[in-house]
Amino acid sequence: MENNKVIETIGLTKYFYNPAKFQVIKDVNLSINHGEFVSIEGRSGSGKSTLLYLLSTMDTDYEGQLLIHDELITGQPDKNLARIRNEKIGFVFQFHYLLSEYDVLGNVMLPGFKLGKYSKEELEHRAMGHLKTLGIEKHATKKTNQLSGGEKQRVAIARALINDPLIIMGDEPTGNLDKKNGDVVFDIFKTLTQEFNQTILIVTHDPDFANKTDRIITMEDGRIIS
Repeated sequence: MENNKVIETIGLTKYFYNPAKFQVIKDVNLSINHGEFVSIEGRSGSGKSTLLYLLSTMDTDYEGQLLIHDELITGQPDKNLARIRNEKIGFVFQFHYLLSEYDVLGNVMLPGFKLGKYSKEELEHRAMGHLKTLGIEKHATKKTNQLSGGEKQRVAIARALINDPLIIMGDEPTGNLDKKNGDVVFDIFKTLTQEFNQTILIVTHDPDFANKTDRIITMEDGRIIS
């Protein structure tokens, strides 16, 4: 039987050393299954964003083990990690990090060019498909500075989807949006899990957002408490 786990950690532990040695993640064991919509919540300083950066392979300075789709990620060289990130993980941040020199379509296609798996035509077709799913295809040729905050975040989600990631990770993706746009973004994530079986992991301090996800991981002082 194929393993359903997209991400698994075993004894994940992390220290900060500035100014003194401080344990910020304490022996975290977790697994996220295919098609799950999971939120990590906790007070500021509970370690939730730090944990997300470890899970996303962007921070490799930790003890314990990280597996993505049954592959041991811990100890792999940077070159491999960059490929794994580009191929398997889609990112949505609080700030959308769209590039103003490209139009909307160009922004969505960028990670696809980097991966080099699809032709330009195919990427364009895929990008338009995602923009349609998110209801913003009519903005494809606009520059990103012509969009509202909510529209920009939808473009960022389309960009995160372009390489068919195993998992989408978000760090406070609704943190900069008003309630109405925050709800739109939540509904998009929900649709992606329900209709496309997309695995999603979101760090949030918004209890309303967390309560609507399939599962909440609550953190306190670097530990998972529930």
